[in-house]
Amino acid sequence: MVVRSAPFVVTLEEHYWDRDLVAQFPGREGKRLSEVEKRLLDMSDLRLKEMNEAGIDMQVLSHGAPGTQKLDAEVAVRLARQTNDRLSEFTNANPTRFSAFAVLPTPEPIAAADELERTVSKLGFKGAMVHGLTNGRFIDEQQFWPIFERAEALDVPIYLHPSFPHPAVIDAYYKDYAVPFPELVGPALGFTVEAMTQGIRMVLSGVFEKHPGLKVILGHLGEGLPFLLGRINETLSRPGNRQGSFRETFCRHFYLTTSGNFSTNALVCSMMEMGVDRILFSIDWPFASNKAGAEWLGSTPISEEDKSKIFGGNARRLLRL
Repeated sequence: MVVRSAPFVVTLEEHYWDRDLVAQFPGREGKRLSEVEKRLLDMSDLRLKEMNEAGIDMQVLSHGAPGTQKLDAEVAVRLARQTNDRLSEFTNANPTRFSAFAVLPTPEPIAAADELERTVSKLGFKGAMVHGLTNGRFIDEQQFWPIFERAEALDVPIYLHPSFPHPAVIDAYYKDYAVPFPELVGPALGFTVEAMTQGIRMVLSGVFEKHPGLKVILGHLGEGLPFLLGRINETLSRPGNRQGSFRETFCRHFYLTTSGNFSTNALVCSMMEMGVDRILFSIDWPFASNKAGAEWLGSTPISEEDKSKIFGGNARRLLRL
């Protein structure tokens, strides 16, 4: 009997594009594909080759932003179902290497809840990913709570992935630097602030009191929230604020991934605030390198037991892989 010495490695913010869904994204007409975009559309051997080179055993695939969040309801419902069915065909062809998060038609919340149940119960998906605002609406608003009710009942997580901020925010906060620094509106700051805000609003909304079994994932080592937890918790505990522990609620319901944030200092901060059992390894492929991410985590000065949990043990437990 061969005993495996290396940890089983799972990554779960690993993206792809469906051609029909991407065709709905504004501004893509006649645009030349970048190398990253070619990788998003490529579901061939390249993905497996780069996984193998980095020692990644399994990817949990998710459609790239903005998903169906910016479509009208009818189109979102139709394309979400079609996209999920196609993804299921791909993962079923190689189930030992790939699993999936569903794309949800959040412009129609009840249909989104139904699609979550269909993909989990019939297709074997492990949860769902939502990209940013839904046509300008925050995901914590009560119209979207049927999605969270269904996620709790199915015992699967919802991954809150960033997308571009509201146009009014871009205009007020970023336009002066958007041309010389286009990434500022995206992963350098805009994405982080937008996803952080979604996470904070969810804690404040009361959705976790209504659905105490709900689990939410944030990428990029928590979008900066672990560093800010102490200050947020202290200031929201001051007189005049509704009582309740922000830190306790956040740490009870949220999980973090390392996607696109290969910083040892940020990892240690996240471990100290959240505990190692709440941290999941991810790359953010193809925006980040599989090999770079795997080599970084492997070289971090944490125990082998903790590395094994982060590399795959925590994900296997959370997603029942």
